[in-house]
Parts: sequence; C-alpha cells; structure tokens
Amino acid sequence: MTPFLQATVYGLLQGGLLALVAVGFSLVWGVMNVVNLAHGALAITGAYFSWQLHESLGLDPVLSLVVVLPVMFMVGYVIQRGLINLVVNAPIWMTLLLTFGLEALIVNGLLLAFTGDFRSTRTGYSTNTLALGGVRIPYARLIAFGLSLLLTVALVLFIRNTKMGLAIRATGMDRTAARLMGMNVRHVYAVTFGTATALAAAAGSMIGLVGTFTPVVAGGYTLQSFVIAVLGGLGNMWGALAGGLVLGLATAWGALYLSGTLVNAIAFGILVLVLIVRPSGLLGKPYYEARAEA
Repeated sequence: MTPFLQATVYGLLQGGLLALVAVGFSLVWGVMNVVNLAHGALAITGAYFSWQLHESLGLDPVLSLVVVLPVMFMVGYVIQRGLINLVVNAPIWMTLLLTFGLEALIVNGLLLAFTGDFRSTRTGYSTNTLALGGVRIPYARLIAFGLSLLLTVALVLFIRNTKMGLAIRATGMDRTAARLMGMNVRHVYAVTFGTATALAAAAGSMIGLVGTFTPVVAGGYTLQSFVIAVLGGLGNMWGALAGGLVLGLATAWGALYLSGTLVNAIAFGILVLVLIVRPSGLLGKPYYEARAEA
C-alpha cells in the first residue's frame, strides 16, 4: 500500500507543477485562439533565468520570481506585439508555423548559451523531505505545488475582478465587439501573452528546483500543456489545474505497473477517453461559453 500512496503523493505534486506550466498555454489558446508551440521553450527560459540568478547572486528560486516574473512578462508582451500580432488574424496554421519557428530559435539559442548539459537549481532544502508515515514528501515539490495553487488562484482573481481581466474576457468572447467598444485589443492580447509567459517562467523556476532541465526538453512541456489544456477545458484556469492533477496521477500510477513505453502513452489514452466522454473537457463548457470564462 505504501508504494501506491507514495506514487499518489508524487502524482499530485507533479500534476500541480504541470498545471502551472499549462495554465498560461490554456489562457492564450482560449482567449487568442493561438496554439503557442513555443510555450515549453519559454518555460525552460524561465528555468535558466532562475538558475542564473541563483548561481550569480545566490537567490532562492522562489525569491527570484520577484525578478523573473516581471522580466518574462515584458518578454512575452514584446513577442506578442512584435511577432504574433502580425499573424493573429491569419489561419491557425500560420500561428503554428510562427510559434514553431520561435520555439526552435529559443531552444537553439539556449543550447548555444548554456550547452545541452542537464542543470538544476540546488538549495539547502532540495534534498529534504517531510515524512508522513511511510510516505515522504520532498519540500521542494511541496513548495512548487503550493506556488502552482497560489498563482492559479491569483490568475483567476485577476481575470474575474480587475479591469484588465474583464477586458481579456470580453476580447476572448468577441474581439470585434471589444474593439468597437473602444478597447485596445492589441494591448489586451499582449498583456494576455505576457501573463502566460510569466506563468510559464514561474513553472520553469520550479522545474529547476525539483529536478533537472535542458533546452531539448522544451517540446515535451509544450506537448503536456496541450494535453492538459484539452483535458481541463479550453481557456478554463481551474480546468488546467484539474487536468494537470489527472495527468500527474495517471502517469504516477501507471509507472507502478507499466513499462516506460506504455507510461508515455497514458497521456494520450486519457486525452482520447475524455474527448469521447466529454468533448469540452473535464471542467469545460461549449466553446463560446469557454471563451467567456477565459
């Protein structure tokens, strides 16, 4: 029973981290109708940013978010205004090509700057664990899980209770009507993308805290974000959290009883099953309502 409980705890903690990676991806897709294939690369950029601050200044990865979040927000804002905004009205395959090229540019830039060596951000508590009976909970993963919940709640409150959040929701519902009402849609889209980039960078900081990373793993995080966004419901912040937890639990449980190859297929098996039973996602609504909730 203990191995199952240990796997369950690990799955929940890992799922929370994956949800933090995916919530920004889901936000951009739900509001802007852009599938950002560079999302994983932006998360890994955040991991390197946090790692560099730790190596140079000794900043704890959690404290480094004070620097990482605003800087990466501005990076995302500039990327949207300077690049993605040029094709936001084009067919979706144009945004896919653009973000795929951006992902390749970021990953290769990171490889040139940092090489392909695996790195991690080691702190004094990285190897410490909390023992609950026969189950051990790493402090680093517990911190990452708590941060995931905190930032998800903060994003929901921002979207629902602030003027900019209401503008994001309105633009997601009907871009043309929002423009006719006097909203600066370009600015709203840039803020949306900047927010998603900052959240991805926060997730990247936690990835470096709980494990290792290298530029070439960026694509895997983008793929997981895609699966989680569809699982939870397009543009639904709570859905992204639920989808991440489901994926984390399923892969952790699967790893107990299945070989590595089959474990890698679990995510897509769950995705297909959910789409058959509930096409709008676990917490999703019909498309037009999901955009209103974004």
